[in-house]
Amino acid sequence: QVQLVESGGGSVHTGGSLRLSCAASGRTFSRHTVGWFRQAPGTERQFVASIYWNGGGTDYADSVKGRATISKDNGKNTLYLQMDNLKPEDTAVYYCAAAPRFVPQSIEREYDYWGQGTQVTVSS
Repeated sequence: QVQLVESGGGSVHTGGSLRLSCAASGRTFSRHTVGWFRQAPGTERQFVASIYWNGGGTDYADSVKGRATISKDNGKNTLYLQMDNLKPEDTAVYYCAAAPRFVPQSIEREYDYWGQGTQVTVSS
């Protein structure tokens, strides 16, 4: 079992930055796929970014390319998402997700473990 706890959300103005963190416990990430998804009110959850823990291959949604950077700290078993030049359309609850194997990174149903989410609000 893997427990995921997100933090770092908040309220910023357009153009601001936030760094989201996802601390994992219960199992040390190794051959895992870990990533971020987000869900705005009234919409389905959508892929944001993902990384293969062993190897570091990344994938990003087109909507955040150039503005988001996913990274990891092996020693802390923690995943990060740096979001810059935030826009009001980035407003959503951001979820951390993990799968104990290599999976297609943008496919939500491939992930087994989910955090509770952290709210990001961007105002103009």
